[in-house]
Amino acid sequence: MDRPYSPAVDRNKGPIFEVLKEYLMDGNNLLEIGSGTGQHAVFFAEKFPGLTWVTTDVRENLAGIKEWINEANLKNIKGPEELKIGTDDFPKKPFDYVFTANTLHIMSWKESKTLFKLLGKRLREGSLTFFYGPFNKEGKYTSQGNEEFDRSLKERDPRSGIRNFEDVVNAMKSFGFKLLKDHEMPSNNRLLVFERLSK
Repeated sequence: MDRPYSPAVDRNKGPIFEVLKEYLMDGNNLLEIGSGTGQHAVFFAEKFPGLTWVTTDVRENLAGIKEWINEANLKNIKGPEELKIGTDDFPKKPFDYVFTANTLHIMSWKESKTLFKLLGKRLREGSLTFFYGPFNKEGKYTSQGNEEFDRSLKERDPRSGIRNFEDVVNAMKSFGFKLLKDHEMPSNNRLLVFERLSK
């Protein structure tokens, strides 16, 4: 099969790397939720060779991710493992970091809250979670492009849609996290960094 390819990943991987390198440390395990094409995993695993990067996604995306991983031939990428939020639990190993890009607006809000609950249950104190993607602020779109994107998401699936920054922060807080930093990113995206507090 031809490898799946996302132009958006090629555009955003550099800016995301510039943020992640402020936080990620060698010798740790990172769980990627919704690895998509597998491009992010290959790029970041090469940039962070001392980090174990575990890929996951829903079943229909696993073959494409495997194509990217096989071609990259990097020892620190694991998976892909099947993970559908609301159905599957995280892989059993302990994780220091969780990274997910452009997933919260695809999942329903109910599924997003299920993810937050899983994060609170499975991550230990000091672990970090990274959410990349578009977010509304105070219930308002931050750009016309995001408004148009949100409309297209809802036409495809009424349960999808750009999430409100405040709703995500409050929900994560209720499951034991604090917002460490809200990074402004290109193309009206953000990268939110959360830290797991003591249980």
